[in-house]
Amino acid sequence: MTKLIFSFLIIFSALGMGYGIQLAVQSGRLQLPFTLETARKRLQKVALLFFMPITVLGAIWIVDIHSARIAALPFIGFGALVLGGVTAILMARAFKLDHRRTGALFTCGSFTNIGSIGALICYMFLGEAGFALVPVYKILEEVSYYGIGFPIAKYYSTGKSATESNLDRLRGLTRDPFILVALSSLIIGGLLNAADIPRPDFFRTVNAVFIPVGTSMLLMSIGLAMRFKSVKSYLKECAAVSAVKFIIVPVVMSGIALLIGFREIDGGLPLKVVIILTSMPVAFNALIPPSIYDLDLDLANSCWFFTTAALVVVLPILMTIISFI
Repeated sequence: MTKLIFSFLIIFSALGMGYGIQLAVQSGRLQLPFTLETARKRLQKVALLFFMPITVLGAIWIVDIHSARIAALPFIGFGALVLGGVTAILMARAFKLDHRRTGALFTCGSFTNIGSIGALICYMFLGEAGFALVPVYKILEEVSYYGIGFPIAKYYSTGKSATESNLDRLRGLTRDPFILVALSSLIIGGLLNAADIPRPDFFRTVNAVFIPVGTSMLLMSIGLAMRFKSVKSYLKECAAVSAVKFIIVPVVMSGIALLIGFREIDGGLPLKVVIILTSMPVAFNALIPPSIYDLDLDLANSCWFFTTAALVVVLPILMTIISFI
């Protein structure tokens, strides 16, 4: 229960703080020496280029990655994103939604909050060992988004598009400092692990501080850009996306993880990670394709808010499920 309460406290207090600052600036009660957009990007840079790489390196250093079956974890992560998107499109067709709403529903079904909320929950529920498997699970995440997600979202656009082509986006992955730093920390931690070099004891304390702090900074940056529209206008779509995120994708991908034998590895740790990460809400970057491709941004905003708020119900259920594994 303490872990659950602490998880809720970090998630909603960080989001609330960011949103509160946004409202204060917009109303004139608070003046910053820089724009909200600049503040948001600085928070993300500090979190993703400093706090998160250190925590990933320290966690990967000690995780048990000697089982060959762990190699399937990135493909399960990739499959979850694809399954979510495909299912959302099928639901959009069943609802007879127009192209703009179908494209927005697709991004909400596919793009998932793995890196901030998912990573935090894995750490809070499963400790460093669970947190260490998150970057392995999400190795193919960016490829999925830019190689599949953005092109499909563009297909459903009404004609407006970004000036940057999808091929340019894929090429940009090789120059993106966030991706390069994340991969470097993953590789270095893996090499230290494989070399059986003992990890210094202080890393446990470092991760205990850096993981919540880094996650809070990312969530605060989201709060600085949150926009609330009328969720009640999109209740049908919100319910559909919730079914995708919290029922269909977790059941299918956890079933595959069971068949692979994840329950027999390290006390079922990889299976627990899959259950958690496939049950996360809509990612905030699911709002980017609707914005640049003229899809229904209000729908995407509503689904993001609805599924994030649903964590109040989802997290206790997840804790109960993994306690039986």
